[in-house]
Amino acid sequence: MPHGALSSPKPRRLPGGGIHPVSAKRLKLPPGHGAAAGLRAVILAGGKGVRLHPYTANFPKPLVPLADTPVLEVLMRRLIRFGITDITLTLGHLAELIQAYFHHRKKLDPQLKLRYIVEDEPTGTAGALAMVRQFKGTFLVMNGDLLTDLDFHELVAFHCRQGAALTIATHKREIKIDLGVLEFDGDHRITGYHEKPEKTYHVSMGIYVYESKVLRFIKQGEYLDFPDLVIKLIAAGEKVCAFPSNCLWLDIGRPDDYTRAQEMFVEKRERFEYV
Repeated sequence: MPHGALSSPKPRRLPGGGIHPVSAKRLKLPPGHGAAAGLRAVILAGGKGVRLHPYTANFPKPLVPLADTPVLEVLMRRLIRFGITDITLTLGHLAELIQAYFHHRKKLDPQLKLRYIVEDEPTGTAGALAMVRQFKGTFLVMNGDLLTDLDFHELVAFHCRQGAALTIATHKREIKIDLGVLEFDGDHRITGYHEKPEKTYHVSMGIYVYESKVLRFIKQGEYLDFPDLVIKLIAAGEKVCAFPSNCLWLDIGRPDDYTRAQEMFVEKRERFEYV
């Protein structure tokens, strides 16, 4: 298969029992109207994970474990829980290791359609979506290195009510500066002093709902990061919305984030709703 192609591997039975179906009773989809069920999802899993060195020096970040399960599989299991079973992984760094892992994890769900996009060169956090131009309607996109118990039905329902082209799930993050912060004028006279100030920001969770019309803003083969795509959409008059959430969420970007995610996963494992 050439790099950059979209593929769906043929299912193969696992030794010693084969594929284990998940019954509807066991699945226990969350209550509500199921706005996210049946949508397609893209998980961005091609980064090198430089901030998470040394864990990712020769190991793909989406496969770093939380307890006994890779963070990417934890995220996929949650999507399956919400009836999202058509999942595309965009891969780059050490793509073959991620493909090999999921080749042996066919028992995740008998209805799971797992596809891959393998990039020869990085095209940015939005550029890889140029390879899914065949998508129609509403679909989800998210980073493959996050831990969350976000309700995907609520997110998608909000997006549809807003009539947005793109919706970004957001979380409050408090930033504390452990120093005294000074304010002074042009004559160097102190005009303010703030001891160890804290500020609260609404930050992107790395989880998005797209309408397929957004794909026309992403050109094949061109590098495009997500913030630049947002600016393009706003400049074109498209509606981009924020979905604030107080769910559990961690971006596993640095070693201290990874340590916190390990602790959170062990303490609150049931919140992440295993299939």
